[in-house]
Amino acid sequence: MATLLDDRGVTQRVFDHIEAGTTDMSDGIWREPVANYRSPERLAAEIERVLRRYPTLFCPSAALAEPGAFVAREAAGTPLVVVRGADGQVRAFRNSCRHRGMQVATGTGCAKAFACRYHGWTYDLDGRLGYVPHEHGFPGLDKERHGLVPVHAVVERQGLVFVTQDPGGPADTGLDELPELIAPDQNLFGARENTTAANWKIFLEGFVEGYHIRPTHPKTFYPFGFDNLNVVEYFGRNSRVTFPFQRIKKLAAVPEAERRVDGAVTFVYQLFPNAIIAVLSHHTVVTILEPAGTSETRSVTYSLTNRPTGDEDPAAAAKRDAAFVSQTGAAEDNAVVCAIQKGIASGANEHFTYGRFEGAIAHFHRSLDALLG
Repeated sequence: MATLLDDRGVTQRVFDHIEAGTTDMSDGIWREPVANYRSPERLAAEIERVLRRYPTLFCPSAALAEPGAFVAREAAGTPLVVVRGADGQVRAFRNSCRHRGMQVATGTGCAKAFACRYHGWTYDLDGRLGYVPHEHGFPGLDKERHGLVPVHAVVERQGLVFVTQDPGGPADTGLDELPELIAPDQNLFGARENTTAANWKIFLEGFVEGYHIRPTHPKTFYPFGFDNLNVVEYFGRNSRVTFPFQRIKKLAAVPEAERRVDGAVTFVYQLFPNAIIAVLSHHTVVTILEPAGTSETRSVTYSLTNRPTGDEDPAAAAKRDAAFVSQTGAAEDNAVVCAIQKGIASGANEHFTYGRFEGAIAHFHRSLDALLG
């Protein structure tokens, strides 16, 4: 499991930065070629050699809360259906009927079996082909060999479901390094998909640095936070960036052993390669970024309550928190990433320069380049 700072360590690091007027900084700068955001060949390599061969976050376990619960969507361009079986195990299949290729599931729901809407071929939750209408019309059909095709691997870790579509990826998946992220008592209260006119990496980069907070969010996030003050940590190919609120100063009056940062910071985890988990004051947001082209990203977002910390109803607090974030700072971030994408077309930059305040972005690109070779 990852060794990250505990609440006391995070608080002290923030206090040290407040006193010194500093922030966490990386050892150097990173220059990323702009061609890596525009090239269809580069995007194809990212999808084929990383997003399909590396464990990628598909959904929180809470989206598959009971036997038969399923989520069907495209991941790295591949239609998949992920389902919790009657035995409690999560399985992932390529979403294609073995008869004529029709998708056997759409959206989300709960089912006892998957029946193709084209000709009625029906599959059990474990993927086995169970029923073929008028089976005598398919002499010699081996139903054992015509079940739904499973992906290479599916794993549940720390309240999250990860899917590896194809073999051939790194032996070190990094999943054992994950800290506790989603607890069993965190409830799912929202899920949505959006399309944004920006490359998936540009979209991702906006989450993992606080250098932009004051100029981008002058009336939304900044009044509650700090100008360019972050704690940045790495675990494997992943990172965690801490965004403190001004109210963390109240912890100075709390004995060190009793300091808890709930509601005093936002933790943003970047789970390599394409997922972000933001633990906010009263809710947690899980976002998976699916490239839909060099200049388009489909984001799949799940909202969960945080663990109860007081007398307030967690669901009510979470929904209020989510409304503020989505209507203010998130909208500002979305406008910025779309404008960056348009700016790329100007041809002004051969590369983007990520300074010492943006080390988590450099860590992401360094990890991606290492897997691409």
